Amino acid sequence: MSKINIDDTIKQASKILITSHINPDGDTLGSMCALYNAIKDKYKKQADMYMPSKLPYTYRDLPFVNLARNQYDKSLVYDVVICVDIAAKDRMGEAIELFNRAHCTINIDHHKTNPGYADINIIDSNASSAGMILYKYFCENNWPISKDTAECLYVSILTDTGGFKYENTSAETLRIAGGLVELGVNPNKVYKSVYETKTKDNVMFQSGAVCRAKFCENDSIAYITVYKKDLEGYSSTEDFTEGLVEKLRTIDSVDAAFLVKEIDSGTSKVSMRSKYLDVAEICAQFGGGGHTYAAGCVVKSSVNTTVKKILNLIKERV
Repeated sequence: MSKINIDDTIKQASKILITSHINPDGDTLGSMCALYNAIKDKYKKQADMYMPSKLPYTYRDLPFVNLARNQYDKSLVYDVVICVDIAAKDRMGEAIELFNRAHCTINIDHHKTNPGYADINIIDSNASSAGMILYKYFCENNWPISKDTAECLYVSILTDTGGFKYENTSAETLRIAGGLVELGVNPNKVYKSVYETKTKDNVMFQSGAVCRAKFCENDSIAYITVYKKDLEGYSSTEDFTEGLVEKLRTIDSVDAAFLVKEIDSGTSKVSMRSKYLDVAEICAQFGGGGHTYAAGCVVKSSVNTTVKKILNLIKERV
């Protein structure tokens, strides 16, 4: 990683924006908030944070996340826009206008499908998370890591490794997590906040959705469909589908699982998980991407048509 590129760019910048991706998860939010605080501690500069979608209930306790905004004056011109955990430009949402106008852009990511779309690209597909990349950068280049910054990085790494149980959990990942604990992070407190504090509506909705799951190919493929009408009456501040597809993957017979969520009558959001199949390659065909066993995309078709497309692509590969 180039200290000169990153440090000098931030040092010379007056207006800085850090952006997370649409439908934000723990990695993009944790990385954004960690970088925000680290820039403040290192250079005494106040960066703006942009969150294209509403804050998921799960991350309500993340330090500094309440300072992130989901609306900005689109005429603003930033000296630097920094994208964290954003595999493709269209995952920025409306922030893409600010990105395209910026004097300099920085892309910090760990997805293997990331094409390197910024002026400065720090991409490590071997890293468990964008938070892991930031931690290593901070350590290698003498950036301060406060307790709050450490907690943000820990949330990033914890969530993108599925609580340290996914294939991307390496010995280095665990050593870094241990280092963050030494900086003051309380693992029990963070775990309970992220994984063990759900609203009644969330639990009840997910229970019903799992009961509606469909199976095929001798139960080796499982999927759930969620229509907008299914979410009527529930809080709009929560992503009730988060974690659903992971539940299907835990079934012993299931090799590939996916969820198709209706955005509108002609657009669907797909989340895919697998045990052996490269689902990032499937999602890339629709302009999406991610990791080998966990990926997503947006498909320009109805829920039913999208289900057929995804099923056909999976069956071709198993």
